[in-house]
Amino acid sequence: MSQIDVNSVLSQMRALSSMAAGAMPSAALPAAASGTGVDFGTLFKQSIGSVASQQNEAQKQVTAFERGDPGADIVKTSIAGQKADLAFRGLVEVRNKLVDAYTTIMNMPV
Repeated sequence: MSQIDVNSVLSQMRALSSMAAGAMPSAALPAAASGTGVDFGTLFKQSIGSVASQQNEAQKQVTAFERGDPGADIVKTSIAGQKADLAFRGLVEVRNKLVDAYTTIMNMPV
C-alpha cells in the first residue's frame, strides 16, 4: 500500500476551505475571475469534462481492482470513487442553482 502524505492532504483541505469561504488567494483564482475573459459556459463545460474524466478514472481503478491487477490498491480506488462522487454532487448542485435562478428570473413580473 502507498502512504498518503498527510501534509499534502491538509494543505489541499485548507486551500479548499479558504476557497469555500470566499477568501481565494490570487493564484487560485479561476480564469474568469482574474479578468481574462473566459465566460461561464466555457468554465461549465470544462467542469463537466473534469467530472467525466474523474468518473472514468475511478471506474478504471475499480475495474483494475476487481481484476486483481498488481498495482491496484483499495485505498486509491476508494479515494478516486469518493472524489468522483463529490465532484458529481458539486456539479449537480451548480446545475440546481442555475435552474433555480432561471426559474426565478422567468417568474419575475415585467
